[in-house]
Amino acid sequence: MFTLRRWWDRHRLQIILASLALGSAAFLRQTEGAVLYEAYKLLTFPFQPNLERKAALENAQVQELEQRLTELESQNQQLRSLVGYIAETKKSGITAPIVGRSADHWWQHLILGRGTQDGIQPGSIVMAPGGVVGRVTSATPHTSRALLLSDPSSRVGATVSRSRNMGYVRGQTSNRAIMEFFDKVPDVRQGDVITTSSLSKLFPAGLPIGRVQSIDLNKSPAPEALIELSTPISFLEWAIVYPHKPSVQIVPSNAGQPNQNPGGSLPAQSEPVESPL
Repeated sequence: MFTLRRWWDRHRLQIILASLALGSAAFLRQTEGAVLYEAYKLLTFPFQPNLERKAALENAQVQELEQRLTELESQNQQLRSLVGYIAETKKSGITAPIVGRSADHWWQHLILGRGTQDGIQPGSIVMAPGGVVGRVTSATPHTSRALLLSDPSSRVGATVSRSRNMGYVRGQTSNRAIMEFFDKVPDVRQGDVITTSSLSKLFPAGLPIGRVQSIDLNKSPAPEALIELSTPISFLEWAIVYPHKPSVQIVPSNAGQPNQNPGGSLPAQSEPVESPL
C-alpha cells in the first residue's frame, strides 16, 4: 500500500492531465468541434465586425437571384404555352402584352400594348390559351382596350356544343358567367362545352367560352346555367388578337366629340353602343 501511494504521488499530475486530454478529445469528437468553432468565432469577432453584415447581404443577393430565376422560369413557361397555342391556330394573330388593368374594374376590361399601328381595330377578337377573352372596343396607335367576357355588361351569343341549344352568356364579375337559354326546356348537362353561336353578331362561331358547372331550369323568365370560363382571365399577361368585322357597327360613346387625347392615350369613356349579341 505504501508503494502504491508513493507511485500515485509521483504520477498523479500526469494521470490527471492524460485523463483530461482523453476526455476533451472524446468531447470534441462527439460535438464535431463545435466548441472550438464557437470559441474561435468569439475570439475573432472584435477583429471582424462586418462578417455577419456581409453574410446577410450575400444571403439577400442569393435570395434575389433565386427569385429572379423563378420569375424568369414562369415567364418562359407562359411564353412557350403562348407559342404553342399560336402554332395550333390556323389564323395569324397579333401577340399583345397586357399592360394595364384597373383594380376597381379587374373583371371588366384590360389594356393591350398593341394598337392600330400593329393592325388592331375595334371589333377585333381577343383570345388566349383556353378560349375567348373578349373583344377590342377602342384603339389608339399604340394601345387598345378590350371588353372582357366577365364584364356584367358583356353579352355573347352562345351554343351548347352537344345539343346545339342556344342562348347568350353574360359576365358575372368573376371567372364564371351566366348563360340564359332561349328554349324553355333546353338540352344541357353539367360539363357541356359552351362556344360562341353562329348567330352572334360580335364574335365568329365556334370559339370556346367555357363549361357548364350547374343548371337552374326553374329560373324565371328563362332557364340558366352557370358557366366556368375556360380562359384564366384573372391572371393573363399575354393575349392574341384576331381581326374581325362584326355585323353591327361599333360606335364609341364619345363619337362626334373633339379629340381630347392628342397624345394617343386611351379615352376615358370608350364603351361601345351596339347589339347585345
